[in-house]
Amino acid sequence: MSDDEYRKLSQSEIEQEVGKLNNWKVVNGKINKTFEFDDFVQAFGFMTKVAMNAERMNHHPEWFNVYNRVRIDLVTHDVNGISNYDIDLAKIIDTIAKI
Repeated sequence: MSDDEYRKLSQSEIEQEVGKLNNWKVVNGKINKTFEFDDFVQAFGFMTKVAMNAERMNHHPEWFNVYNRVRIDLVTHDVNGISNYDIDLAKIIDTIAKI
């Protein structure tokens, strides 16, 4: 899906791309998924890896962590909606979660 710059996706593109992702869903105009780990240290380690990748992309998630759970929401504020970068970051996050 990757483009060089942010591009807001149409509703049909969002449905198609989110449908290809592993258990992500659209909630309140954002791509959303909750990850669960064995403990806080694993959850925090996951968040650290995501943060490093997000910083490289200059695209940062909205997230919430309680103990072993991390809820992530992805939306691109610059385009006021879901963009190609949200899809790309969701794929990276899923890869990190499997490591």
